[in-house]
Amino acid sequence: MQTLRGLAKALHCPTRWEIVAIIGNRELKTEEIMDKLREKGVELTRPGLYYHLSELRDAGVIEVADYSESGRGAPEKIWRLAMKKIDISLV
Repeated sequence: MQTLRGLAKALHCPTRWEIVAIIGNRELKTEEIMDKLREKGVELTRPGLYYHLSELRDAGVIEVADYSESGRGAPEKIWRLAMKKIDISLV
């Protein structure tokens, strides 16, 4: 179970909300997420995107669903939402 503080930290940034919306009910490769952000006018460097994805992953919002082998270098991560609903109980 994630803490409210951890979720608030992960979701404080509008770019991260865009990433969550882009992934939605799909599984997308890192490059596909980058392309869709650019289509929405969000310009990020690759390290910048990896930072946002890592923060969302560490908070339990997204997870690696699989890896895609491209034939060269490291496999590309395929992402999906790890949670689609946040329930908050204060007591």
